[in-house]
Amino acid sequence: MIRVREFDVEKDLKAVEEMESRCEVGPTDAGAGSNKKKKKRSMSLYVDLLGDPLCRVRHAPDHVMLVAEYGEKKEMVGVIRACIKMVTRGRTSSGFLPAYVRIAYILGLRVSPFHRRLGIGTKLVERVELWCAARGAEYAYMATDPANSASLNLFTRRLSYSRFRSPVLLAHPVHSHLLPLSPSVAVLRLPPSAAIALYSRLLPPSAVEFLPSDLPTLLSHDLTLSTFLAIPSSSSASSVITTNAFSLSDLPSSFAIMSLWDSTRVLRLRVAGAPPAARAALALLRTVDARAPWMRVPSIRDIFRPFGVYIMYGLHMAGPEGPRLMRSLCRLAHNAAVADENCAAVVAELGRGDPVRAAVPHWKRFSCEEDVWCMKRLRGGGDDAIHGDDWLASPPTTDVIFVDPREF
Repeated sequence: MIRVREFDVEKDLKAVEEMESRCEVGPTDAGAGSNKKKKKRSMSLYVDLLGDPLCRVRHAPDHVMLVAEYGEKKEMVGVIRACIKMVTRGRTSSGFLPAYVRIAYILGLRVSPFHRRLGIGTKLVERVELWCAARGAEYAYMATDPANSASLNLFTRRLSYSRFRSPVLLAHPVHSHLLPLSPSVAVLRLPPSAAIALYSRLLPPSAVEFLPSDLPTLLSHDLTLSTFLAIPSSSSASSVITTNAFSLSDLPSSFAIMSLWDSTRVLRLRVAGAPPAARAALALLRTVDARAPWMRVPSIRDIFRPFGVYIMYGLHMAGPEGPRLMRSLCRLAHNAAVADENCAAVVAELGRGDPVRAAVPHWKRFSCEEDVWCMKRLRGGGDDAIHGDDWLASPPTTDVIFVDPREF
């Protein structure tokens, strides 16, 4: 009664959009009381892909979206996406470099709320795994909220995935007022060619996990607003750094770098189920902040209507002033978002042990302290098998995780 096949945009678009509009992508209130009993979730998060259900995987040459139909009427009851990419895995235990691996990212699994516990999710994942393995993926991984017990049970108990990494998602709301920037910090906007050259020196394959091999394409993408480099204003390095003819020795001892991605043109989020009192309180804060920006009231844009986010990626800092320079870049990202009425938050996802984490301003209430990534070995015989390494069984060799904003 369940049929899984590839997505047909002309035939399936309307049915997929209607089905996904009924699926929440995660709770926004999943705390637990002192007696460890779960609190009733009062709010839920929904996503709108703005008419392009393939937007999060389209960047990869090898990508797919599968749909599940149910019954004789072929009702649309489930979807799943996947893309295959080459990424770094840090330094391998054997010491073999460069440490790239062909990996599949499975995302966007949705099952109709009216057709759950029928094995639909299992069939979708198993079928997409076969598709990925047939195209050479050695591993598959997925990401989910730790409170999403249904997703975790499906992947870890039924489908043999293992918990692999737990990055943190840091979010800061966009206010109506601009945040002040320090005159002691000089911020340089790097052209893509200079950004590519700088990242290639700062992020060698052995120093970071999940860095995509097509990073130059990402940095040159229309949705990458720019790459910014913050240095002390007293430095004289700016004239050299903005060109391609520089080395790391041209950088001052303290600096910070960040690229900014505009996801508002790709997807919108919406919070549903908030109490009327919460809506009224946030609306009052917005009004005060808009009419008296000099008061710097920490307001929040209307998240109960569809909103987008800006994503900071490729964050890296060095030197004793690195944290201060990184905070300046985060403020710059916030101020860029203020001018975009569709943006309600600026977010960054980082490895738990990444030193940049402590320098990124965020609101704990809007952040996620553990974004659970689970992984599974799909096939043997790849580069890892040749060199006697299994990424899944190896301890991490770096605290730095690169999170691709195209897959947010």
